Amino acid sequence: MAYAITQTCCTDATCVSVCPVNCIHPTPEEPGFATAELLHIDPVACIDCGACADACPVDAIYPVDRLAGTLAGYGELNRQYYEENPTGHEWGEPQFPRSLAGEHGTLRVAVVGTGPAAAYTVQTLLRSAGAQVTVLDRLPVAGGLLRHGVAPDHPSTKRIGDGFGRLWRHPRLRLHLNVEVGRDLASDELAAHHHAVVYAVGAGRERELGVPGEEHALPVSTFVGWYNAEPTVPADAVDLSAQRVVLIGNGNVALDVARILVTDPGQLAATDIAEHALAALRDSQVREVVLLARRGPEHAAYTRAEFLALRQLAGVSVVVDAPGAESAGGKAALLDGLARERVDWHRPPPAGRRIVLRFGAPPVALHRDGVELAGGERLPAGLVVRSIGYRGAPVPGLPFDEAAGTLAHRDGRVAPGVYVVGWAKRGPAGGIGSNRACAEQTVHALLDDAEAGLLTGPVGAAADFARLVRRRRPAATGLRELLAIDRVERARGAALGRPRVKLASVPELLAAGRRFGRG
Repeated sequence: MAYAITQTCCTDATCVSVCPVNCIHPTPEEPGFATAELLHIDPVACIDCGACADACPVDAIYPVDRLAGTLAGYGELNRQYYEENPTGHEWGEPQFPRSLAGEHGTLRVAVVGTGPAAAYTVQTLLRSAGAQVTVLDRLPVAGGLLRHGVAPDHPSTKRIGDGFGRLWRHPRLRLHLNVEVGRDLASDELAAHHHAVVYAVGAGRERELGVPGEEHALPVSTFVGWYNAEPTVPADAVDLSAQRVVLIGNGNVALDVARILVTDPGQLAATDIAEHALAALRDSQVREVVLLARRGPEHAAYTRAEFLALRQLAGVSVVVDAPGAESAGGKAALLDGLARERVDWHRPPPAGRRIVLRFGAPPVALHRDGVELAGGERLPAGLVVRSIGYRGAPVPGLPFDEAAGTLAHRDGRVAPGVYVVGWAKRGPAGGIGSNRACAEQTVHALLDDAEAGLLTGPVGAAADFARLVRRRRPAATGLRELLAIDRVERARGAALGRPRVKLASVPELLAAGRRFGRG
């Protein structure tokens, strides 16, 4: 029986590299890889060896005959891919890991950030360059979007973080947490103490609608940070006292928020959702979530996998506020079989919980009590959340491309000795696994510059930089404190039958790290 790849695919292509018959596509060398929502196994060519399932870092691969429930349709999705994209599974040219010749000495490289892009970069530097790596993060905990962005009801996606977590213990790596470049250290100071610096700082700003009253919308990053215990987001940042919530946008993040709002809190209690969010959801008055899209369903930003999961939520109905709308193929076909009705927004939501999809409805103004659409239509809501995408934020001292919303670069090179990776490099596109190839490209640019003699040697020793960090940021923490926080959170979770209970503020994290990191 063949295997199939399912919803939680991270597209980092680990499975491709272990398949003995090359039956997983698209591969990193193929044109469709960069935009693939998930990879696919050819059920005809698969020899049922299970190597891909063993290697998958997010537990996304199963035998087709074991697919059930929300995963039941993925065998057919894998098969359909090969109907539309026939291939003979020919092998491409072999790819070998790059390495830096010994005569260039040991590189000292700083990586700013601890999310997936940073982790893949560190992984590549340790393996290919034999580098000594310094990692910095503005928060007292590592993980970036894996910890504070992935929805709590996606535990298998978070599992890739276990492998990344082992990187921070590497003997050639030094971790400096609760340290912000641009606040505690200038970018040129960081560069002076290393041969090279790689910025993996993500996309920290949200796109704006540009309509009157935008201040009445809650940024989706606040909502996501709230339910993920992001320590800079207050526990009372979200009010769930209204019956209707409107989400402007229909990307995967918007779907995450909608799903969390209507999922039975009893199910969420088995995840690592923030304690304050779980308590608020238990008392929530929300019965209806409206996903408001500015364009038609064929242009939807969500992935097929995430939308299929949304359709299968227990006890939740999904309706389209577009009676008579016909499928136009592509993503619009995902709406086939859903109920269609014209919703009377001035009536309270019906009993039960439901998600309403409204397409082709760009807001023209936001108000305290809802959204105004073209033609004067009003959509009352007690909470409006804006979720229309992200942009990068400038790093003091580095060039920034305002049009692209990224650090200005060429193939990851900002300048010899300064590099960028992840969303700060390519914009907010691609899943976790997309950062693997992105990191390899950036590290290749760094190694090219090292071999060309373009990197400037650092001032002083690594210990001198550590002393500079302690002097500038006495509250800085490191690996010992990080491990202590992990132990505390897991112990709190075990007491409640949960995987972990996160510490939800910077003071709590620092206190746990210092108290339990001694000895």
